[in-house]
Amino acid sequence: MTTPASRTLRRLPFTATTSRPLARLTLVNSHFQTSPFSTSTKMSHPSHPQSRGSETSGLSEWKQRAPYRVHEAQENFPVKYEANCHCGKVSYQLSRREPLDSKLCHCTTCQTQHAAPFQWAAIFHKTDINFTNGHHDLEWYDPTDKSIEHKLPCKVRCSYCHSPIMDEGRNMILLFPSLVHLKTDEDKALFKPRCHMFYGQRVMDIPDGLPKWSGLSDSSDLIEDSPPEKVRELERKREQERKEKFEKGENE
Repeated sequence: MTTPASRTLRRLPFTATTSRPLARLTLVNSHFQTSPFSTSTKMSHPSHPQSRGSETSGLSEWKQRAPYRVHEAQENFPVKYEANCHCGKVSYQLSRREPLDSKLCHCTTCQTQHAAPFQWAAIFHKTDINFTNGHHDLEWYDPTDKSIEHKLPCKVRCSYCHSPIMDEGRNMILLFPSLVHLKTDEDKALFKPRCHMFYGQRVMDIPDGLPKWSGLSDSSDLIEDSPPEKVRELERKREQERKEKFEKGENE
């Protein structure tokens, strides 16, 4: 009885094409907005579209720039916090003790992506993070075009347990404090949310006395139980801006 000749399976190399940056991405009040053209990196693989491999050059050039670049020991990266995803395959360090800002976002995209009534995000510079494990185990998702291209702004997750790791913009990243090991009450206080965004899209009321913006913070209306002094401050600011435009003849 004859048997079929054994077959040798050969892994096909995956390919990548990187488009040139055609325009800029702006971070408006810590919420990402895109210009008509975006920066994107397309990845393909026969078995897993976002497989990155373990290379540190060529196709994996993205690993050499923030926020994905791994710092060498001699770079003296000052570690203030450590964090990891649910399964532990992805872990990182933070060099900044206090976030640039901390907000609760009630937009429908965050509700859907996190399967929660809102998203709690702390804002950091891209250079504030150092991946210590698993930065090749990340996957990207562009919620605007609903694609898995690395196109800013994008959602970043662990490709194994799918825990949200961060939202990546052009200059900033939004990290999720629930992943960060906050060991003291003082540390927890530094990450405390400072306002609500897109509160007009909320699915539940949170009467906590924090400023509540109908859209983007500082560029929309304060609603619900926002602190009265904040409302008055905003009104004074906008009235001053109106007067300045009037004096410059820009109020037409």
